[in-house]
Parts: sequence; structure tokens; C-alpha cells
Amino acid sequence: MKNAPASPLRFALAGMVGMAAAMGIGRFVYTPILPGMMEALHLSAADAGLIASANFLGYLVGAFLAAGGWAHGRERTVMLGGLAASTVLAAAMGLTGDLVAFLVIRFLAGVASAFVMVFLTAIVFSRLESAGRAGLQALHFGGVGFGIAASSLLMAILVDWHADWQAGWFWSAGLSAVAFVVVMLMVDRGRLGNGAANRESRLPKSPALARMILSYGLFGFGYVVTATFLVAIVRAGGAGRVFEAIVWMVAGLVAFPSIWLWQAVAARAGIYAAYAGACLVEVVGVVASVTVGGYVGPLLASALLGATFMAISALGLQVSRVLAPQAPRRVLALMTTSFGIGQIIGPVVAGVLAERSGSFVLPSLLAALVLVGSGLAAWDAGRQVPA
Repeated sequence: MKNAPASPLRFALAGMVGMAAAMGIGRFVYTPILPGMMEALHLSAADAGLIASANFLGYLVGAFLAAGGWAHGRERTVMLGGLAASTVLAAAMGLTGDLVAFLVIRFLAGVASAFVMVFLTAIVFSRLESAGRAGLQALHFGGVGFGIAASSLLMAILVDWHADWQAGWFWSAGLSAVAFVVVMLMVDRGRLGNGAANRESRLPKSPALARMILSYGLFGFGYVVTATFLVAIVRAGGAGRVFEAIVWMVAGLVAFPSIWLWQAVAARAGIYAAYAGACLVEVVGVVASVTVGGYVGPLLASALLGATFMAISALGLQVSRVLAPQAPRRVLALMTTSFGIGQIIGPVVAGVLAERSGSFVLPSLLAALVLVGSGLAAWDAGRQVPA
């Protein structure tokens, strides 16, 4: 039975479920739960930003740990361990009210989510490429949006039950536990081997690559402010807790097909133009989140955030592989570092600015400006590449 051909669709669906748990819930459920935590525990915006950055720092550390060869042949075991840890750590968030404990838990959760992302992606992609079904990769990454949408629906139900913020973490852990079982059953084998690994070439001295690395770091800063504080912005506007859940759900639902959409744009307009265009589309959403009142602003912000952030992430890594085809692991590590630094700094800066200014207007406008810089750097990178 172990030697029977594995269904590529089954692995893609399992990847979707695993990414939903580790990323859509494990990383991003903090956004809809955050306002309740801030109110009940009297956390400042700076505290909230610090907790978010601890998670992103953990993700960066986890990505680098996963890049080593120590897990070769044990990818499935490590991936399942990461999913299990993500479940336990989500529950742990509801068991404390201490800021230091939050920082430690979210850091470890970031490491766990990185392990799942790296090793589950390696398993799924090896199966899809072997079967000639690389197009199903978008289904795998669409799991992030699926997880955001599922956790948002959960938050809406908990609001109807008048549950507190701790319940959000406990029920999120429950969803992650279900996902763990599903992935364990569906991913019944590990990564397909591709021969002995060769030493990679050095990264090329490419002006285009340098600009893309800069652009990716700026994107990490620009997207994460809205991705972290959008629901807190809605809470400050007093639109109601059900609407908060709806706003975050819209982001997840739109994120699910976004990679397919922007890949189609890239096929027509070019990958650099698609990347830059997606950055500018996200700018509109970031600005709308703090300048357009009523229900329209938050909904527009969530829709445009969902429509772009996963797609830009995927396009950026795709560009880097094109610019450094002989050093895929090296360029992935460098892009991950740049992105990681941006998204670690972003919440801290935004939280401090929000605390000092009394609103999220200034940090959001700064994020929008940084996103413009990201798009311009990517556009310029495209000009550096010979036709």
C-alpha cells in the first residue's frame, strides 16, 4: 500500500488544511482575538505590537532552522510535530495574562508555524511535481486564506455566545487539533527524494536581485501593520464585534483565490508589473482602513489585503528563483530574512506610533508609503533585467 501512487489532489488538500492551521490560525488568529485581549488585560498598542513581532521573530528563526539538513528523511515527523506544537501553544495563550508569557508562547508558535510551512510545502510540492500537477500548489497556499476565514467564522460564533478572549484561543486550538488529525491521515508519507544534494552556487551580483530583496523587506513592513491591527482599528471605530469577524473573514475568503488571480496577471503583464501592481492595490486598502469611515473602509481594507498579501509573497519568491536559479535555497533564505526583518519591525513601530498619536492613522499611512516604495523597487528591478 505504501508503494501505491499517491493522489496529488489529496496531498494538495492536506497541504491546504495544514497551512490553514499553522498559518491562517496559528499565525493570524491573533488579529481577531487581539482587541479583546487589549481591553481585558489593558494591553497597550505597543504591547500588542511586541507580541506580534515575537511571533514573526519565531517564524524567522524557525525558517532558518528548517533550512538545515538535520530533518532530511524526517520531514513528515517534524511537520506533524510543528502542527501539534501549534495546537498546544494556541491553547496556552488562553491560560495566561502575562506579557512575558505571551511573548514566549508566540515566539515558539512562530517557530512551529515555520516548521509546518517549510516541511509540509516540501512534501506536498515533491508529490505534485512528481505527478506533473504543479498547478495545485495554489490550492496548498490557499489554505492560509481558508484558515483566516474559518477562524473568523469561529470568532463570530463566539461573539454570539458572549465568550471572552480566552475562548478564542481554546477553540482555535480545537480547530488546529482537528487539522492535525486530518493532515496525519492524508499525508501518509514524506517527501520524495531528488537525489543527493549538491553545493549551491553563490548568489549572482545582480542589481535586480538586490532591488527585489529590498522590495520584499519593505513589503514585510508594509503589509503587516494592517494584517496585525485591522480588527483593532475596527474595534476603535465601534462598528460591533460581529462586524469585526466579518471584516477578517472577508480577508480570508478573498485571499483563497488571490494567487490564481495574480498569476494570471503576471502571465499577461509580466511578473514584476504584477508584483508592483499588487503592492499599489494593497496601498489603497491600507489607506482606506483609517481614512474611509463607516463599514466601507474596513471592508475595502480587508478585501484588498486578502487579495494581495499572499500573492505578493508568492510572486516575490518566484522572482527570486528566476534571478538566482542556481542558488534556490540561498536566495530563499535571503528573501526570508529581508521579509522577516520587515514584519518584525512593522508591528513594533506601528504600536509605538499608535500609542503616541492616539490612533492607527499615522502608522497605517507610514505602512502605505513603505508599500509604495516596495512596488517601485520591484518595478525598477524589472527594468534591470535584460529583455
